[in-house]
Amino acid sequence: MVWLVLLWFTFSLAAETTLSNRSIPFTKAGKSYAVLKRGGVEMVVVNNEKVADAVLPDHRAGYSGIASLKHKQGAPSLFVPQYSGLNFEHILDGTIPPDRRTQFEPRNSPMELRLINDHAVELCQPPTFHHALESCQRYELLKDGTIQLTIEVVARRRTFKNGYIGLFWASYIHQPESLDIHFKGLPAATASRDLPTWIRGATPEHGKLSTHPGFNDNRRFAHETPFPLTLVHSLSAYRFTEPWYYGVSHGMAFVQMFRPGDLVRFTQSPSGGGKGNPAWDFQFTIPDYELDKVYRMVMRATYLPFRSAEQIEQATRRHREELARQ
Repeated sequence: MVWLVLLWFTFSLAAETTLSNRSIPFTKAGKSYAVLKRGGVEMVVVNNEKVADAVLPDHRAGYSGIASLKHKQGAPSLFVPQYSGLNFEHILDGTIPPDRRTQFEPRNSPMELRLINDHAVELCQPPTFHHALESCQRYELLKDGTIQLTIEVVARRRTFKNGYIGLFWASYIHQPESLDIHFKGLPAATASRDLPTWIRGATPEHGKLSTHPGFNDNRRFAHETPFPLTLVHSLSAYRFTEPWYYGVSHGMAFVQMFRPGDLVRFTQSPSGGGKGNPAWDFQFTIPDYELDKVYRMVMRATYLPFRSAEQIEQATRRHREELARQ
């Protein structure tokens, strides 16, 4: 009996999409978005088409992911109404994109919304027009209202000039009290990671000191200069020691948590969504990619009332431990 319970637990943590598992049943959505509710949280997942109705009165084309995120506590939606959160923003290889359409390739490639069940949907793109990257992203509400985002990508042609696939997700936060993010870390110049502290991540302007790698992430990715997406390669003076961070908006914390093995980087902008609307982002980079191989990353995001950093740390502990086991 014990081994059956362990098997079920392991299976329950498995993360995959219809890209890697073609046997998963789904239904193509009849419209551009789906509303999911669970654990006191409501999220509206949208593709990259324009929407103007009672649910999403002013959603702009080009922004996918979570158009609206609300909590039973009654706070307003976390994200800028015209934009979205956990939005697939860029596909990068370090070369300067030939035009703005290519610079924001995921915004401008067709995207299909697939309904998996009452609590999970997927946004899937066939190979994109420039990099020929196929992708599928599953947005799922877990029992307690935590979001699990499973991302799978496959390179279908050898188009990435510097040998790596750079991927970027953005969350545009609507008028929070503070533009900053918070994570456990150390100054980059520190030789030891024995005494991490809470770091208040701030950036003086868009694209300056904007990206925080992990403490042992010393990777360097070749790129042309001046690279127009200044957020991507401008490293801050800090390194995180645990792969999660949070920001606070209208008394609510938005916590983004990652698997250690995915080697994500935190990125932020004080004005990514317009004046007073910061972007709390992340990057996932695949070095030495192979054609037709599925690459996967998994993250979770929790939206909950904020009292203190210690309270947030305690409330998310189980999810961070589960991600570390995946």
